[in-house]
Amino acid sequence: MLQVKTPDEVFALIQDEFTAIENRTEYIPFTSAMGRVLAEDILAEEYVPDFDRSTVDGFAVRASDTFGCSEAIPAILPLYGEVLMGQGADYTLPAGTCCAVPTGGAIPRGADCAVMIEYTEDYGDGTIGINKAGAPGQNMIFRGDDVYPGKPVLKAGRLLSSQDIGALAAIGRISVPVVKKLRVGVISTGDELVPPEAPPGPGQVRDVNTPMLVSMLTAFGAAAVDYGIVIDDETLLGEKMHKAAEECDAVLISGGSSVGVKDVTCRIIESMGTLLLHGIAIKPGKPTIMGKAGNKPLIGLPGHPVAAFFVAKLFVLPLLCQLMGGDMPRYTVTAELTESVGANHGRAQYNCCRLERHGTRLLAVPVRSKSGLITQLAGADGFFCIERDCEGLPEGAEIQVTLCVGD
Repeated sequence: MLQVKTPDEVFALIQDEFTAIENRTEYIPFTSAMGRVLAEDILAEEYVPDFDRSTVDGFAVRASDTFGCSEAIPAILPLYGEVLMGQGADYTLPAGTCCAVPTGGAIPRGADCAVMIEYTEDYGDGTIGINKAGAPGQNMIFRGDDVYPGKPVLKAGRLLSSQDIGALAAIGRISVPVVKKLRVGVISTGDELVPPEAPPGPGQVRDVNTPMLVSMLTAFGAAAVDYGIVIDDETLLGEKMHKAAEECDAVLISGGSSVGVKDVTCRIIESMGTLLLHGIAIKPGKPTIMGKAGNKPLIGLPGHPVAAFFVAKLFVLPLLCQLMGGDMPRYTVTAELTESVGANHGRAQYNCCRLERHGTRLLAVPVRSKSGLITQLAGADGFFCIERDCEGLPEGAEIQVTLCVGD
């Protein structure tokens, strides 16, 4: 009989039992840092922008020179000059004059406002009519408005995104301290498994979990190591798991996690270190094993691909994030359930769904399939959870859908 833990108990167990791996910082080009965990805080070393600039095409003015103006009584200002893109404005704008500036162009000293060109008129005699009064700071970005020396830009532990790479480019950080990639060993077990490229014989199936987990780990930013398929032999599996644990920071074993004659994964994990749990109160994924050898996680995933997928997404990736000292981001959207979904198992139930947009409504269409069939995952946009104390959700229920980003 499995002694199951709730998902919250599993997360607490992960927090208590595993710590971030120390001394694993490496510097890489910022263009290669997407999806990596930042190892140190990033502070700005310069002003961005380094000059006052306009946010509109128009004219830089002293706002006080436009007070009280209107279309009927425009403020008529001599054109003092023009600022071109990529050029500075290293002079002071005299009072009672204006300067032509493009969007993003530098603002000369003395000017404290940019008036949109739509509210002006060029009289063709060297003067510009201002038809709408401006205010100090209007349509301007001031030096250091974005960042200034010493300002924190990114915090250690962040999983770097494309917008973070843009921020690094803006402050000139072309070399970035990141946590070295975790090496994660992947093993599939079962007498019935054959590689994906092999035609299955009678009673055999292709190994789905290894390529699925390797691709998931790679997208996550880990270095996945494929240790292949091992038959249901305790000695052979033990040798393979010991080798993987010696060479990697974590080991995932799929199959051999249920209670059965040939299910030896639990015994091997216990012999290698500490058995932390055997069973999680979720559907699918109940017969999950978690142990550790030192600080290295040893995770026994269910053999069914759908169950292995959910356990890896829900628990393994956050655990790996913790080893790297980072936080696992979750991307969710609110959607409306298109049909009722039952659940009465005493376990948290996870369901795949497709998302469809109907006008202003975002609909979640449950993916119906028998347990263990990979078609539950193919084409799914995300998944949602029905809590263990809930007997199901009705049609039209508002749910939170976790997006399968990067899968």
